[in-house]
Amino acid sequence: MLPCFYFLKISIKTYRMKKYQSIFQRPGEHNKKRSKRPNNKDPIIMELNVMDLLTKIVNNKEPIIVVGLGYVGLPIALAFGKKVKVIGFDINSKKIQAYLQGKDPTKEAGDLAVKQSPVQFTDQEQDIAGGRFYIVAVPTPLRSDKFPDLEALKAASQLVGKVMGKGAVVVYESTVYPGVTEEICGPILEEASGMKCGVDFKIAYSPERINPGDQVNRLENIVKIVSAMDSSTLEVVAKVYEMVIEVGVYRAENIKVAEAAKVIENAQRDTNIAFMNELSMIFHDMGIDTKAVLKAAGTKWNFLKFTPGLVGGHCIGIDPYYLTYKAEDIGYHSRLILAARHINDDMGKYVAQSIVKILVKLKEDIKSAQIGFLGLAYKENTNDIRNTKVTDIIQELKEYGMTTMVADPLVSKAEVKEQYGIDLVEVTRLKNLNVLVMAVPHRQFTAMGLQDFNQFYRENSIKIIIDVKGAFCREDFENMGYYYWSL
Repeated sequence: MLPCFYFLKISIKTYRMKKYQSIFQRPGEHNKKRSKRPNNKDPIIMELNVMDLLTKIVNNKEPIIVVGLGYVGLPIALAFGKKVKVIGFDINSKKIQAYLQGKDPTKEAGDLAVKQSPVQFTDQEQDIAGGRFYIVAVPTPLRSDKFPDLEALKAASQLVGKVMGKGAVVVYESTVYPGVTEEICGPILEEASGMKCGVDFKIAYSPERINPGDQVNRLENIVKIVSAMDSSTLEVVAKVYEMVIEVGVYRAENIKVAEAAKVIENAQRDTNIAFMNELSMIFHDMGIDTKAVLKAAGTKWNFLKFTPGLVGGHCIGIDPYYLTYKAEDIGYHSRLILAARHINDDMGKYVAQSIVKILVKLKEDIKSAQIGFLGLAYKENTNDIRNTKVTDIIQELKEYGMTTMVADPLVSKAEVKEQYGIDLVEVTRLKNLNVLVMAVPHRQFTAMGLQDFNQFYRENSIKIIIDVKGAFCREDFENMGYYYWSL
Protein backbone atom coordinates (compact mmCIF):
# COMPACT_ATOMS: atom_id res chain seq x y z
CA MET A 1 0.00 0.00 0.00
CA LEU A 2 1.41 3.40 -1.03
CA PRO A 3 1.74 6.14 1.61
CA CYS A 4 -0.70 9.05 1.42
CA PHE A 5 1.99 11.64 0.75
CA TYR A 6 2.74 9.83 -2.54
CA PHE A 7 -0.73 10.67 -3.85
CA LEU A 8 -0.40 14.24 -2.58
CA LYS A 9 2.87 14.60 -4.52
CA ILE A 10 1.26 13.27 -7.70
CA SER A 11 -1.68 15.66 -7.27
CA ILE A 12 0.56 18.70 -6.88
CA LYS A 13 2.65 17.72 -9.89
CA THR A 14 -0.45 17.20 -12.04
CA TYR A 15 -1.88 20.55 -10.91
CA ARG A 16 1.33 22.38 -11.77
CA MET A 17 1.62 20.76 -15.20
CA LYS A 18 -1.94 21.78 -16.11
CA LYS A 19 -1.33 25.36 -15.02
CA TYR A 20 1.95 25.66 -16.95
CA GLN A 21 0.31 24.23 -20.08
CA SER A 22 -2.51 26.72 -19.84
CA ILE A 23 -0.11 29.66 -19.99
CA PHE A 24 0.68 29.00 -23.61
CA GLN A 25 -2.96 28.70 -24.75
CA ARG A 26 -4.33 31.37 -27.02
CA PRO A 27 -6.21 34.36 -25.60
CA GLY A 28 -9.80 33.47 -24.79
CA GLU A 29 -9.10 29.88 -23.79
CA HIS A 30 -8.93 30.66 -20.06
CA ASN A 31 -12.64 30.55 -19.26
CA LYS A 32 -12.68 28.40 -16.15
CA LYS A 33 -12.70 30.16 -12.82
CA ARG A 34 -9.70 29.48 -10.65
CA SER A 35 -10.30 27.81 -7.33
CA LYS A 36 -9.49 29.79 -4.21
CA ARG A 37 -5.95 29.31 -3.00
CA PRO A 38 -5.74 28.53 0.70
CA ASN A 39 -2.23 29.93 1.23
CA ASN A 40 -0.58 32.52 -1.03
CA LYS A 41 2.71 32.11 0.82
CA ASP A 42 3.08 28.48 -0.17
CA PRO A 43 6.14 28.39 -2.54
CA ILE A 44 4.31 26.21 -5.07
CA ILE A 45 1.30 28.52 -5.11
CA MET A 46 3.57 31.58 -5.43
CA GLU A 47 5.27 29.94 -8.41
CA LEU A 48 1.90 29.32 -10.02
CA ASN A 49 0.86 32.93 -9.32
CA VAL A 50 3.98 34.21 -11.07
CA MET A 51 3.38 32.00 -14.08
CA ASP A 52 -0.26 33.10 -14.19
CA LEU A 53 1.00 36.70 -14.43
CA LEU A 54 2.40 36.00 -17.88
CA THR A 55 -1.01 34.92 -19.13
CA LYS A 56 -2.60 38.11 -17.83
CA ILE A 57 0.06 40.28 -19.49
CA VAL A 58 -0.37 38.52 -22.83
CA ASN A 59 -4.16 38.85 -22.58
CA ASN A 60 -3.94 42.57 -21.71
CA LYS A 61 -5.42 41.97 -18.27
CA GLU A 62 -2.25 43.15 -16.50
CA PRO A 63 -0.12 46.07 -17.75
CA ILE A 64 3.64 46.29 -17.97
CA ILE A 65 4.62 49.37 -16.02
CA VAL A 66 7.86 51.09 -17.05
CA VAL A 67 9.31 53.41 -14.40
CA GLY A 68 11.72 55.94 -15.89
CA LEU A 69 11.17 57.12 -19.47
CA GLY A 70 14.55 58.35 -20.68
CA TYR A 71 16.90 56.94 -23.30
CA VAL A 72 16.37 53.42 -21.91
CA GLY A 73 12.81 53.41 -20.60
CA LEU A 74 11.10 55.08 -23.56
CA PRO A 75 12.20 52.54 -26.22
CA ILE A 76 11.20 49.71 -23.88
CA ALA A 77 7.76 51.20 -23.25
CA LEU A 78 7.16 51.85 -26.96
CA ALA A 79 8.28 48.35 -27.96
CA PHE A 80 6.04 46.61 -25.42
CA GLY A 81 3.23 49.02 -26.29
CA LYS A 82 3.02 47.41 -29.72
CA LYS A 83 2.25 44.04 -28.10
CA VAL A 84 0.50 44.53 -24.76
CA LYS A 85 -0.93 47.11 -22.41
CA VAL A 86 1.78 49.46 -21.08
CA ILE A 87 1.87 52.32 -18.60
CA GLY A 88 4.91 54.58 -18.78
CA PHE A 89 5.73 56.52 -15.61
CA ASP A 90 8.23 59.31 -14.97
CA ILE A 91 8.51 61.89 -12.20
CA ASN A 92 9.51 64.53 -14.77
CA SER A 93 6.19 66.22 -15.59
CA LYS A 94 7.67 68.19 -18.50
CA LYS A 95 8.84 64.98 -20.11
CA ILE A 96 5.42 63.38 -19.68
CA GLN A 97 3.73 66.42 -21.20
CA ALA A 98 6.04 66.16 -24.20
CA TYR A 99 5.13 62.50 -24.69
CA LEU A 100 1.43 63.27 -24.36
CA GLN A 101 1.86 65.86 -27.11
CA GLY A 102 3.54 63.29 -29.33
CA LYS A 103 7.04 64.67 -28.95
CA ASP A 104 10.22 62.69 -28.29
CA PRO A 105 12.80 64.85 -26.45
CA THR A 106 15.36 62.04 -26.68
CA LYS A 107 15.06 62.01 -30.52
CA GLU A 108 15.75 58.26 -30.40
CA ALA A 109 12.30 56.87 -31.24
CA GLY A 110 10.99 59.93 -33.05
CA ASP A 111 7.89 62.07 -32.58
CA LEU A 112 5.72 59.89 -34.81
CA ALA A 113 6.46 56.72 -32.82
CA VAL A 114 5.51 58.48 -29.59
CA LYS A 115 2.39 60.04 -31.09
CA GLN A 116 1.10 56.75 -32.49
CA SER A 117 1.95 54.67 -29.42
CA PRO A 118 -0.90 53.38 -27.22
CA VAL A 119 1.32 53.66 -24.12
CA GLN A 120 -0.37 55.47 -21.25
CA PHE A 121 2.13 58.14 -20.16
CA THR A 122 1.74 59.48 -16.64
CA ASP A 123 3.46 61.17 -13.72
CA GLN A 124 0.72 60.20 -11.27
CA GLU A 125 1.55 57.49 -8.73
CA GLN A 126 -2.04 56.31 -8.47
CA ASP A 127 -1.95 55.32 -12.15
CA ILE A 128 0.66 52.65 -11.45
CA ALA A 129 -0.76 51.41 -8.15
CA GLY A 130 -1.60 47.74 -7.78
CA GLY A 131 0.56 46.68 -10.72
CA ARG A 132 2.21 43.27 -10.91
CA PHE A 133 4.95 43.71 -13.51
CA TYR A 134 7.30 46.68 -13.21
CA ILE A 135 10.39 47.52 -15.25
CA VAL A 136 12.66 50.06 -13.54
CA ALA A 137 14.89 51.98 -15.96
CA VAL A 138 16.23 55.00 -14.10
CA PRO A 139 19.71 56.57 -14.39
CA THR A 140 22.61 55.35 -12.25
CA PRO A 141 25.29 58.03 -12.71
CA LEU A 142 28.40 58.83 -10.66
CA ARG A 143 28.89 61.24 -7.81
CA SER A 144 31.60 63.88 -8.10
CA ASP A 145 33.98 61.55 -6.24
CA LYS A 146 33.47 58.83 -8.89
CA PHE A 147 31.41 56.70 -6.49
CA PRO A 148 28.12 55.14 -7.67
CA ASP A 149 25.08 57.38 -7.31
CA LEU A 150 22.13 55.10 -6.56
CA GLU A 151 19.74 57.78 -5.32
CA ALA A 152 17.39 57.61 -8.33
CA LEU A 153 17.36 53.81 -8.16
CA LYS A 154 16.59 53.86 -4.44
CA ALA A 155 13.82 56.42 -4.94
CA ALA A 156 12.30 54.36 -7.75
CA SER A 157 12.42 51.23 -5.58
CA GLN A 158 10.74 53.14 -2.74
CA LEU A 159 8.00 54.28 -5.12
CA VAL A 160 7.41 50.85 -6.66
CA GLY A 161 7.40 49.20 -3.24
CA LYS A 162 4.77 51.65 -2.05
CA VAL A 163 2.37 51.04 -4.93
CA MET A 164 2.95 47.49 -6.22
CA GLY A 165 0.40 44.76 -5.78
CA LYS A 166 0.90 41.41 -4.11
CA GLY A 167 2.52 38.85 -6.39
CA ALA A 168 4.39 41.53 -8.36
CA VAL A 169 7.57 41.00 -10.35
CA VAL A 170 9.99 43.94 -10.37
CA VAL A 171 12.62 43.91 -13.13
CA TYR A 172 15.58 46.29 -12.91
CA GLU A 173 17.37 47.48 -16.05
CA SER A 174 19.64 50.16 -14.57
CA THR A 175 23.39 49.53 -14.59
CA VAL A 176 24.62 48.53 -11.13
CA TYR A 177 27.47 46.66 -9.51
CA PRO A 178 26.90 43.01 -8.55
CA GLY A 179 24.64 42.72 -5.52
CA VAL A 180 22.63 45.92 -5.79
CA THR A 181 19.37 44.34 -6.99
CA GLU A 182 19.18 41.77 -4.19
CA GLU A 183 21.02 43.57 -1.39
CA ILE A 184 19.76 47.15 -1.84
CA CYS A 185 16.67 47.23 -4.07
CA GLY A 186 15.02 44.12 -2.63
CA PRO A 187 15.13 45.34 1.00
CA ILE A 188 13.82 48.77 -0.03
CA LEU A 189 10.88 47.12 -1.79
CA GLU A 190 10.22 45.04 1.34
CA GLU A 191 10.31 48.04 3.66
CA ALA A 192 8.12 50.22 1.44
CA SER A 193 5.55 47.50 0.75
CA GLY A 194 5.50 45.63 4.03
CA MET A 195 5.78 42.44 1.98
CA LYS A 196 8.39 39.69 1.85
CA CYS A 197 10.68 39.29 -1.15
CA GLY A 198 10.42 35.79 -2.60
CA VAL A 199 7.09 35.22 -0.90
CA ASP A 200 4.86 38.19 -1.74
CA PHE A 201 6.83 39.56 -4.70
CA LYS A 202 9.79 38.63 -6.90
CA ILE A 203 12.76 40.56 -8.29
CA ALA A 204 14.66 40.20 -11.54
CA TYR A 205 17.40 41.94 -13.49
CA SER A 206 17.77 42.53 -17.22
CA PRO A 207 20.56 45.03 -18.04
CA GLU A 208 19.83 47.62 -20.68
CA ARG A 209 21.81 47.61 -23.92
CA ILE A 210 20.39 50.73 -25.51
CA ASN A 211 22.91 52.52 -27.73
CA PRO A 212 21.80 56.15 -28.34
CA GLY A 213 22.21 57.31 -31.92
CA ASP A 214 22.64 53.78 -33.28
CA GLN A 215 20.06 53.08 -35.98
CA VAL A 216 21.41 49.57 -36.65
CA ASN A 217 21.72 47.95 -33.23
CA ARG A 218 18.29 48.55 -31.74
CA LEU A 219 16.39 47.09 -28.78
CA GLU A 220 14.68 44.49 -30.96
CA ASN A 221 17.84 43.05 -32.55
CA ILE A 222 20.19 42.95 -29.56
CA VAL A 223 20.22 39.78 -27.44
CA LYS A 224 18.76 40.58 -24.01
CA ILE A 225 20.24 39.15 -20.83
CA VAL A 226 17.57 38.16 -18.30
CA SER A 227 17.95 36.92 -14.74
CA ALA A 228 15.75 36.44 -11.70
CA MET A 229 15.73 35.25 -8.11
CA ASP A 230 14.21 31.86 -9.02
CA SER A 231 13.55 29.70 -12.07
CA SER A 232 9.82 30.37 -12.42
CA THR A 233 10.30 34.15 -12.30
CA LEU A 234 13.17 33.85 -14.78
CA GLU A 235 10.89 32.03 -17.19
CA VAL A 236 8.18 34.67 -16.92
CA VAL A 237 10.65 37.52 -17.41
CA ALA A 238 12.23 35.72 -20.37
CA LYS A 239 8.85 35.12 -22.02
CA VAL A 240 7.83 38.75 -21.51
CA TYR A 241 10.98 40.11 -23.13
CA GLU A 242 10.79 37.58 -25.95
CA MET A 243 7.64 39.36 -27.06
CA VAL A 244 9.76 42.30 -28.26
CA ILE A 245 13.33 40.96 -28.59
CA GLU A 246 13.39 39.41 -32.06
CA VAL A 247 16.82 37.75 -31.67
CA GLY A 248 15.94 36.17 -28.33
CA VAL A 249 17.09 36.40 -24.73
CA TYR A 250 19.96 34.88 -22.75
CA ARG A 251 19.04 33.39 -19.39
CA ALA A 252 21.85 34.18 -16.95
CA GLU A 253 22.53 31.79 -14.07
CA ASN A 254 21.58 34.37 -11.44
CA ILE A 255 21.10 38.08 -10.88
CA LYS A 256 24.68 38.82 -9.84
CA VAL A 257 26.00 37.19 -13.02
CA ALA A 258 23.78 39.47 -15.11
CA GLU A 259 24.81 42.55 -13.12
CA ALA A 260 28.49 41.68 -13.55
CA ALA A 261 28.07 40.98 -17.26
CA LYS A 262 26.66 44.46 -17.79
CA VAL A 263 29.52 46.33 -16.13
CA ILE A 264 32.27 44.31 -17.81
CA GLU A 265 30.76 44.84 -21.28
CA ASN A 266 31.60 48.50 -21.03
CA ALA A 267 34.72 48.08 -18.91
CA GLN A 268 36.16 45.92 -21.68
CA ARG A 269 35.44 48.55 -24.33
CA ASP A 270 36.77 51.30 -22.07
CA THR A 271 40.04 49.41 -21.59
CA ASN A 272 40.49 48.81 -25.31
CA ILE A 273 39.86 52.47 -26.15
CA ALA A 274 42.31 53.51 -23.42
CA PHE A 275 44.95 51.36 -25.08
CA MET A 276 44.27 53.14 -28.38
CA ASN A 277 44.45 56.54 -26.66
CA GLU A 278 47.77 55.69 -25.05
CA LEU A 279 49.10 54.51 -28.41
CA SER A 280 47.94 57.80 -29.92
CA MET A 281 49.92 59.80 -27.36
CA ILE A 282 53.00 57.65 -27.91
CA PHE A 283 52.82 57.88 -31.69
CA HIS A 284 52.29 61.65 -31.60
CA ASP A 285 55.53 61.97 -29.66
CA MET A 286 57.20 59.78 -32.28
CA GLY A 287 55.76 61.77 -35.17
CA ILE A 288 53.80 58.79 -36.51
CA ASP A 289 50.22 58.90 -37.83
CA THR A 290 48.14 56.76 -35.45
CA LYS A 291 45.37 56.21 -37.99
CA ALA A 292 47.89 54.89 -40.51
CA VAL A 293 49.38 52.55 -37.91
CA LEU A 294 45.99 51.11 -36.98
CA LYS A 295 45.08 50.67 -40.64
CA ALA A 296 48.23 48.64 -41.21
CA ALA A 297 47.84 46.60 -38.02
CA GLY A 298 44.22 45.91 -38.90
CA THR A 299 45.29 43.68 -41.77
CA LYS A 300 46.02 40.93 -39.21
CA TRP A 301 43.00 38.66 -38.80
CA ASN A 302 42.81 38.86 -34.99
CA PHE A 303 43.64 42.53 -34.49
CA LEU A 304 40.79 44.23 -32.60
CA LYS A 305 39.58 47.30 -34.43
CA PHE A 306 39.29 50.04 -31.83
CA THR A 307 40.18 53.68 -32.38
CA PRO A 308 41.25 56.53 -30.07
CA GLY A 309 38.74 59.14 -28.97
CA LEU A 310 36.87 60.85 -26.16
CA VAL A 311 34.99 58.47 -23.87
CA GLY A 312 31.87 59.99 -22.33
CA GLY A 313 28.21 59.14 -22.12
CA HIS A 314 26.09 57.18 -19.69
CA CYS A 315 27.82 53.79 -20.03
CA ILE A 316 31.47 53.38 -21.01
CA GLY A 317 32.75 56.29 -18.94
CA ILE A 318 30.70 55.33 -15.88
CA ASP A 319 30.16 51.58 -15.62
CA PRO A 320 33.82 50.67 -14.89
CA TYR A 321 33.68 52.79 -11.74
CA TYR A 322 30.74 50.70 -10.51
CA LEU A 323 32.86 47.58 -10.85
CA THR A 324 35.97 49.05 -9.22
CA TYR A 325 33.85 50.43 -6.36
CA LYS A 326 32.56 46.97 -5.54
CA ALA A 327 36.06 45.52 -5.97
CA GLU A 328 37.41 48.00 -3.40
CA ASP A 329 34.53 47.11 -1.11
CA ILE A 330 35.69 43.48 -0.99
CA GLY A 331 39.35 44.44 -0.62
CA TYR A 332 40.63 44.29 -4.21
CA HIS A 333 42.25 47.35 -5.76
CA SER A 334 41.84 47.46 -9.52
CA ARG A 335 44.92 48.34 -11.53
CA LEU A 336 44.09 47.82 -15.19
CA ILE A 337 40.48 49.08 -15.10
CA LEU A 338 41.31 52.24 -13.15
CA ALA A 339 44.40 52.92 -15.25
CA ALA A 340 42.21 52.79 -18.36
CA ARG A 341 39.70 55.12 -16.75
CA HIS A 342 42.41 57.65 -15.84
CA ILE A 343 43.74 57.67 -19.41
CA ASN A 344 40.31 58.17 -20.95
CA ASP A 345 39.25 60.77 -18.40
CA ASP A 346 42.32 62.87 -19.29
CA MET A 347 41.95 62.80 -23.07
CA GLY A 348 39.99 66.06 -23.25
CA LYS A 349 42.81 67.83 -21.47
CA TYR A 350 45.34 66.16 -23.79
CA VAL A 351 43.49 67.40 -26.90
CA ALA A 352 43.36 70.96 -25.50
CA GLN A 353 47.06 70.96 -24.67
CA SER A 354 47.82 69.68 -28.16
CA ILE A 355 45.91 72.66 -29.60
CA VAL A 356 47.97 75.04 -27.45
CA LYS A 357 51.22 73.43 -28.62
CA ILE A 358 50.17 73.74 -32.26
CA LEU A 359 49.38 77.46 -31.81
CA VAL A 360 52.74 78.04 -30.15
CA LYS A 361 54.52 76.08 -32.87
CA LEU A 362 52.83 78.17 -35.57
CA LYS A 363 53.59 81.38 -33.64
CA GLU A 364 49.92 82.27 -33.19
CA ASP A 365 48.86 84.45 -30.27
CA ILE A 366 47.20 82.09 -27.79
CA LYS A 367 45.05 84.59 -25.90
CA SER A 368 43.59 86.14 -29.04
CA ALA A 369 42.94 82.79 -30.70
CA GLN A 370 39.34 82.01 -31.66
CA ILE A 371 38.42 78.32 -31.29
CA GLY A 372 35.23 76.92 -32.82
CA PHE A 373 33.69 73.55 -31.98
CA LEU A 374 31.45 71.39 -34.11
CA GLY A 375 29.58 69.03 -31.81
CA LEU A 376 29.00 68.81 -28.07
CA ALA A 377 27.07 65.54 -27.63
CA TYR A 378 29.00 62.71 -26.03
CA LYS A 379 29.16 60.94 -29.40
CA GLU A 380 28.05 61.38 -32.97
CA ASN A 381 24.45 61.32 -34.23
CA THR A 382 22.77 61.69 -30.85
CA ASN A 383 21.47 64.60 -28.79
CA ASP A 384 22.69 62.99 -25.56
CA ILE A 385 25.05 65.31 -23.65
CA ARG A 386 25.44 63.21 -20.51
CA ASN A 387 29.06 63.10 -19.37
CA THR A 388 30.33 64.59 -22.64
CA LYS A 389 34.09 65.05 -22.67
CA VAL A 390 34.01 67.88 -25.23
CA THR A 391 33.48 70.18 -22.27
CA ASP A 392 36.85 69.07 -20.87
CA ILE A 393 38.56 70.45 -23.98
CA ILE A 394 36.63 73.71 -23.71
CA GLN A 395 37.38 74.15 -20.02
CA GLU A 396 41.11 73.52 -20.48
CA LEU A 397 41.33 76.03 -23.34
CA LYS A 398 39.59 78.63 -21.19
CA GLU A 399 42.33 78.13 -18.61
CA TYR A 400 44.69 79.49 -21.24
CA GLY A 401 42.42 82.50 -21.82
CA MET A 402 41.14 81.40 -25.22
CA THR A 403 37.72 82.25 -26.65
CA THR A 404 35.57 79.30 -27.65
CA MET A 405 32.32 79.00 -29.59
CA VAL A 406 30.32 75.78 -29.78
CA ALA A 407 27.70 74.64 -32.30
CA ASP A 408 25.69 71.43 -32.18
CA PRO A 409 22.31 71.46 -33.92
CA LEU A 410 21.31 68.09 -32.43
CA VAL A 411 21.38 69.01 -28.76
CA SER A 412 19.13 71.20 -26.63
CA LYS A 413 20.52 74.69 -26.08
CA ALA A 414 18.61 75.04 -22.83
CA GLU A 415 19.86 71.70 -21.53
CA VAL A 416 23.48 72.57 -22.39
CA LYS A 417 23.16 75.93 -20.67
CA GLU A 418 21.65 74.35 -17.58
CA GLN A 419 24.17 71.51 -17.26
CA TYR A 420 27.39 73.10 -18.50
CA GLY A 421 26.83 76.86 -18.57
CA ILE A 422 27.67 77.00 -22.28
CA ASP A 423 25.74 79.15 -24.74
CA LEU A 424 25.49 77.26 -28.01
CA VAL A 425 25.59 79.17 -31.30
CA GLU A 426 24.35 78.32 -34.77
CA VAL A 427 26.88 76.74 -37.13
CA THR A 428 26.69 79.85 -39.31
CA ARG A 429 28.00 81.91 -36.36
CA LEU A 430 31.34 80.10 -36.44
CA LYS A 431 33.41 82.72 -38.26
CA ASN A 432 36.93 84.20 -38.16
CA LEU A 433 38.39 81.18 -36.40
CA ASN A 434 42.00 80.23 -35.91
CA VAL A 435 41.12 76.66 -35.00
CA LEU A 436 38.12 74.50 -35.85
CA VAL A 437 37.63 71.45 -33.64
CA MET A 438 35.61 68.65 -35.23
CA ALA A 439 34.72 67.34 -31.78
CA VAL A 440 31.72 65.18 -32.68
CA PRO A 441 31.41 64.03 -36.30
CA HIS A 442 27.63 64.08 -36.73
CA ARG A 443 26.45 62.95 -40.17
CA GLN A 444 25.61 66.49 -41.22
CA PHE A 445 29.16 67.56 -40.42
CA THR A 446 30.87 64.69 -42.23
CA ALA A 447 28.63 65.35 -45.24
CA MET A 448 30.17 68.79 -45.67
CA GLY A 449 32.45 69.33 -48.64
CA LEU A 450 36.06 70.35 -48.06
CA GLN A 451 35.44 73.81 -49.48
CA ASP A 452 32.69 74.34 -46.92
CA PHE A 453 35.28 74.48 -44.16
CA ASN A 454 36.95 77.59 -45.53
CA GLN A 455 34.03 79.73 -44.35
CA PHE A 456 34.93 79.15 -40.71
CA TYR A 457 38.39 80.75 -40.79
CA ARG A 458 39.94 84.20 -40.78
CA GLU A 459 41.11 85.43 -44.12
CA ASN A 460 44.82 85.09 -44.82
CA SER A 461 45.41 83.00 -41.72
CA ILE A 462 46.69 79.49 -41.11
CA LYS A 463 43.74 77.14 -41.07
CA ILE A 464 44.05 74.64 -38.22
CA ILE A 465 41.61 71.74 -38.02
CA ILE A 466 41.47 69.38 -35.06
CA ASP A 467 39.71 66.25 -36.30
CA VAL A 468 39.48 64.53 -32.91
CA LYS A 469 38.30 61.10 -34.09
CA GLY A 470 39.95 61.19 -37.50
CA ALA A 471 36.66 61.31 -39.40
CA PHE A 472 38.28 62.95 -42.44
CA CYS A 473 41.27 62.22 -44.63
CA ARG A 474 44.45 63.98 -43.55
CA GLU A 475 45.80 64.30 -47.10
CA ASP A 476 42.64 66.04 -48.35
CA PHE A 477 43.02 68.86 -45.85
CA GLU A 478 46.79 69.11 -46.11
CA ASN A 479 46.51 69.41 -49.90
CA MET A 480 44.30 72.47 -49.29
CA GLY A 481 46.93 74.05 -47.06
CA TYR A 482 45.36 73.18 -43.71
CA TYR A 483 47.28 72.21 -40.60
CA TYR A 484 45.62 68.91 -39.69
CA TRP A 485 45.71 67.10 -36.34
CA SER A 486 43.77 64.10 -34.98
CA LEU A 487 44.13 61.53 -32.25
